[in-house]
Amino acid sequence: MRLLVVGRLNGQLANAVKMAMTAGAKVAHVETCAAATHALRAGQGADLLMVDFELDIRALIAANEAERIRVPVVACGVGADPKRAADAIRAGAKEFIPLPPEADLIAAVLAAVSDDNRPMVTRDPSMQAVMALADQVAPSDASILITGESGVGKEVMARYVHKKSRRATRPFISVNCAAIPENLLESELFGHEKGAFTGAVARRIGKFEEANGGTLLLDEISEMDGRLQAKLLRALQEREIDRVGGSRPVKVDIRILATSNRDLVAATRDGSFREDLLYRLNVMNLKLPPLRERPGDVIALADHFIRKYAAANGVPERPLSSIARQRLLSHRWPGNVRELENAMHRAVLLSTGSEIEEFAIRLPDGQPMSAAPDAQTARTASMAAEATSRGFVGQTVAVVEQQLIIDTLSHCLGNRTHAANILGISIRTLRNKLKEYTEAGIPVPAPQSAASAA
Repeated sequence: MRLLVVGRLNGQLANAVKMAMTAGAKVAHVETCAAATHALRAGQGADLLMVDFELDIRALIAANEAERIRVPVVACGVGADPKRAADAIRAGAKEFIPLPPEADLIAAVLAAVSDDNRPMVTRDPSMQAVMALADQVAPSDASILITGESGVGKEVMARYVHKKSRRATRPFISVNCAAIPENLLESELFGHEKGAFTGAVARRIGKFEEANGGTLLLDEISEMDGRLQAKLLRALQEREIDRVGGSRPVKVDIRILATSNRDLVAATRDGSFREDLLYRLNVMNLKLPPLRERPGDVIALADHFIRKYAAANGVPERPLSSIARQRLLSHRWPGNVRELENAMHRAVLLSTGSEIEEFAIRLPDGQPMSAAPDAQTARTASMAAEATSRGFVGQTVAVVEQQLIIDTLSHCLGNRTHAANILGISIRTLRNKLKEYTEAGIPVPAPQSAASAA
């Protein structure tokens, strides 16, 4: 956690700084808002700004936003009445810390805004095998590509690798390549010189230089534009970058980690990702299995999230009931660890008894999580599916498609819109298919009115 304190270091603010350092923060200090923006622009990165509420917090946030610098702000001060504290929140501060400070409050605020406190929780053998490989390659400077479905914990793994590396005491900088517009990503990564483009009012240090000596994570790198991929490849090969509008290269010493939820080998075949860049990034690959393939982690993670959100919401920590555990183990978790975390957060808030019961475990749409089918039901469903699939053997894809469309349309009582939604095709595509069938003399279910349907 990198903390930048903005304001005069009087006695109480100095005490807050000492408490933050005790809580593990790396602290830097400037006295004015202008100096804070200048320090951030110059590459003195921060994960949090702690700002004296007497300063113009709104202007500080606006100045940072104009430079596309987005760092959360907490306000602090001595003798602030509730109105002054509320004004600071309305100006854009995330929290207000009254001074003199309390060590527990300082630590809680730092933990709330920090991404660092996300431990790697695993019990399943498949995930432990990945962890063993991560432990083996972490001390090197090799580039690592971390792959897996959305929500499996790729960034958590990247932070784990950094903490196990020789660069653990140096910066860890993460850039979400999918979240930054293409025309801004180059400047975000490599920085720019004053006057390089409209709005470049001063030199801006990019993430490559900010991460110098440490680790740079390129999150969702598959979303990067092809032209920028070429510039990134050169930076990795030469260990130097060119600022936008710059006249000379800048040497950097960083380790690159990258994540992707897409198949980059397939992306190289369709031309959307450079093959030479893939080879440069994929010196080592850590493929994280989806949560449904690591059942040993489900309960361990659930217990971890229960402890986390019980503490965060000030409610008693309740254990999972046996039925609730069965519900968790039987769910497919399409959203992986992220979905499980949200489900446990909801469960902590909804539970009222001595245990977390199954009714408190809700899906994202608010519906209770359904029970797993019993063995007989599962066998029956499996046999039915097998019989259905055998019925398709020997038929062409066109015939199977036609049968599926006609049967779905019949199920929807001829409603074209509902059928298209179920089939996952556009209404236009469905109408074109039905037109083909009609012209070929194949009966097509007509739309039924509400009265005839009844």
